[in-house]
Amino acid sequence: MLKIKSHLVLLLFLIVFLQHIMAKSVDKDSLFFDFIPEQLTLKIGDSAKVKVSLQNSNGEIVKDLFSIYGQHRSISVNPRISDSTGIALVKVKAFKSGSIKLNTRTLTGKGEDPVKGEMPIEIPYPELKTIEFVNPPLTIYQGTSVYIKTIVLDKANIKRKDVKVDLISKEPRVAHFDAHGQLIAKLKGRIKIEANIEGISNSLDIRIIANPVRGMSLSSDKEEIRTGDVISFIAVPLSRSGKPVNEIPIKFSWYGEADYEIGLPANGQITKNGNFVAETPGIYTISASTGGYTASKSIRVIPRNVSSKLELVGHGLVSSVNTSDLWVWPGIGKHSGKDFAVTGTWGANGDAYFWDVSDPTNITPIDTITVDARTVNDVKVSEDGQVCIITREGASNRKNGIVILDVKNPYDVKILSEYNNDLTGGVHNIFIYKNHVFAVNNSRKFDIIDISDPVNPYHVSSFELKTPGHSIHDVWVVDGIAYSSNWSDGIHAIDIGGLPYSERNMPIIQSNPLLQIAGRGSLKTPVSIFNKKDLTGRNHAAFPFLSQSTGNFYVIGGDEWFPFGDSDSDAPNPRGGFHFIDMQNINSPHEVAIYQVPEAGSHNMWVQGDTLFTAYYQGGLRVVDISGELLGDLYKQGREIAFFHGRSSKGFIPNAPLAWGPQPYKGLIYFSDMNSGLYAVRFEDKE
Repeated sequence: MLKIKSHLVLLLFLIVFLQHIMAKSVDKDSLFFDFIPEQLTLKIGDSAKVKVSLQNSNGEIVKDLFSIYGQHRSISVNPRISDSTGIALVKVKAFKSGSIKLNTRTLTGKGEDPVKGEMPIEIPYPELKTIEFVNPPLTIYQGTSVYIKTIVLDKANIKRKDVKVDLISKEPRVAHFDAHGQLIAKLKGRIKIEANIEGISNSLDIRIIANPVRGMSLSSDKEEIRTGDVISFIAVPLSRSGKPVNEIPIKFSWYGEADYEIGLPANGQITKNGNFVAETPGIYTISASTGGYTASKSIRVIPRNVSSKLELVGHGLVSSVNTSDLWVWPGIGKHSGKDFAVTGTWGANGDAYFWDVSDPTNITPIDTITVDARTVNDVKVSEDGQVCIITREGASNRKNGIVILDVKNPYDVKILSEYNNDLTGGVHNIFIYKNHVFAVNNSRKFDIIDISDPVNPYHVSSFELKTPGHSIHDVWVVDGIAYSSNWSDGIHAIDIGGLPYSERNMPIIQSNPLLQIAGRGSLKTPVSIFNKKDLTGRNHAAFPFLSQSTGNFYVIGGDEWFPFGDSDSDAPNPRGGFHFIDMQNINSPHEVAIYQVPEAGSHNMWVQGDTLFTAYYQGGLRVVDISGELLGDLYKQGREIAFFHGRSSKGFIPNAPLAWGPQPYKGLIYFSDMNSGLYAVRFEDKE
């Protein structure tokens, strides 16, 4: 009888427990955001107040924290995080026209899925105000052509790229426009051109003068190059006497015949300055023309032949949760001579796993640290190997800061301290530089935290953009400059002191134009010294590097893009690439090349020497030759050296590669894969 009663009590307890869980689930599913008003219409520059509350199905306020945000560069919102009352009175200000949404999202605790909401905002386009010509020519040589560029400003002084300007020549017999805004000069004389749009116009007088060119020469210093190599062609217009004629516009073009016969064309690219690069082997003929005179030269392009294969050295399987970032470092003290790694976890239980990788063929888990978090997104170890910093998102108590660990003995990792001040929304990425942690705070800013005494960390300063709807994803620090990645606001270089001028540092300073203007900022007063916007809004990561072969300084901007679905879904199918920005002229930085794998999504990267290592989500690990001058589509040029897909039948999602981040280390390449853990690979011996 006692046994039956015990079973009944246990059964009743299970029923009550299940009812509680089900009720909690139902309650969570029934939560929604209420917006008053339900929608807005704002003019650019105007603002309005919106009352946002988190409610349950009975219309009762749920006292929980949530974030409020809008489309980057379109609207600003304040505050961006509610307080614990479950209600926020939000000031919304309009900066850019379009159909915009005010978005909300609960700051989830451990094991919870976020509740999301949105409110439509219409921001109509202002009336147009002016048309301006951009650096227009006042004289044009007969027989040449030039593009006439314009800028349209509206009454909010915003450049309007959504409108088309009509360009007209009043003397079409002398010069006329083609369908693409190119003015073609046929005869000598004076003309007036007009730019018109929606009743607004502007005009310009242009003189067409006699063309002195009577010949053309074209030269290059090479007869043969590889795919991906850049060759410069020098074109010189010549007068009747054979002397060079300066300041004559020259048009470059090319024709190619591919070596293979399988239907694919010869393909290449030539710049307006005569720099040429080919994607496929073959014979290419480059031509330079002006005023009816043309010179041509042919070159041979051969395969780049850099391809190799990667082989698996070791694998540390993580099958129960998603893996996030990694860090590999050498042991110190009694563990000197050994090597270790740490990996984070995503959307899981707040774990960070520590590994012995001294024998990379036998990657062994040696310790686990568990903190109150749903995601440990980023992990970093200090240069001296003494402390590790892990990030927290989704903590049950909403204290989503950083955790500082003692890793002098990686077999017995200890928590030294936490830092949570003003980090309620979560820390997504970090970087350690000179006993300071740069912590990306709730996607709004980065905080600089002093960890000289890791038991007593303290806040030093913060850096936050002022643009509407700004958001930051990552920060990477090199030589006293923090490179932050800010989606549509693009890459910012933040001066935190630069490098002191010394004989030792001079070669580094001379090779980096940013270091030449750094020094006004410090860790206490970070100062922005450079930025390049990202028109796609996908800037997710940045990595600066000095080309070992050319001495050119670049910053790579990495995309993260989910065009076919939410990044939280089981099959997000991301896309994106890595953009190479030439920094030789920091007043006019420009993208010169891209590495983009078709039908795969770019994530984290690392550069060592003249080699790029990338984690390409479902495209796996990719290794790329970035030696020499860079121009055009690096993937199509055959610069990819090797790839490796991390897959395991025992993975969190079996046999589904999803590479997160790479790190070259002691001749090997380590990388983390979201679905299967930690990998070590190397190049196969070429015998």
